[in-house]
Amino acid sequence: MPTKLPDKPDFQAIEAAAIDSADHRTMVLALIGNLVFSWSNNESMFIYVLMLLLETDEVSAAIVFATLNTTRARLDLVQRLAKAKIADKGTAQVLDGLIARFNTCTRIRNEFNHCMYVVSDRGEITHTHAMKIRESAGRLVLGEVRAVNEARIGELVKTVEDLKILNRELWDFLPRLQASVRSPAQGTQKAAAPSA
Repeated sequence: MPTKLPDKPDFQAIEAAAIDSADHRTMVLALIGNLVFSWSNNESMFIYVLMLLLETDEVSAAIVFATLNTTRARLDLVQRLAKAKIADKGTAQVLDGLIARFNTCTRIRNEFNHCMYVVSDRGEITHTHAMKIRESAGRLVLGEVRAVNEARIGELVKTVEDLKILNRELWDFLPRLQASVRSPAQGTQKAAAPSA
């Protein structure tokens, strides 16, 4: 059976009709832009968390951060270092909570950053189509299709607001983290030297 391509959109007709939905489309795109902007600024805050945990300078922390090429790897490193370096359990719990909230926002950011957008014949952004392959009834299919409706727009607005609050809380947390970092001289156990 030959491969069936989707019908090519009538771009001229869509562009002509899209004038009527321009305000709504601009609002959706602005929210997605704010989501990406706010998420990136929050992810970058973990450079300072790494700087404190590694007891190093900003450039060195940024090099470590950029060398790890996924957010998950960066946060795994932060969490492992936190277990080794944070003396105060309360501070460690606050950091875990900040990371958990960031991960919740990351899920929403990934949905809007790694998808195809479905546009109606009137130029409206109507759905997102996830780029993740999933199995359904024993077959592999392209990911979930979700409507860009009022509930989804509300989710976007809430996530942008959550990221704004999280950013301020991360800034407020940094001095507490700095005060809680345990340097090697403060009682981390020295590893036994390997014997020959």
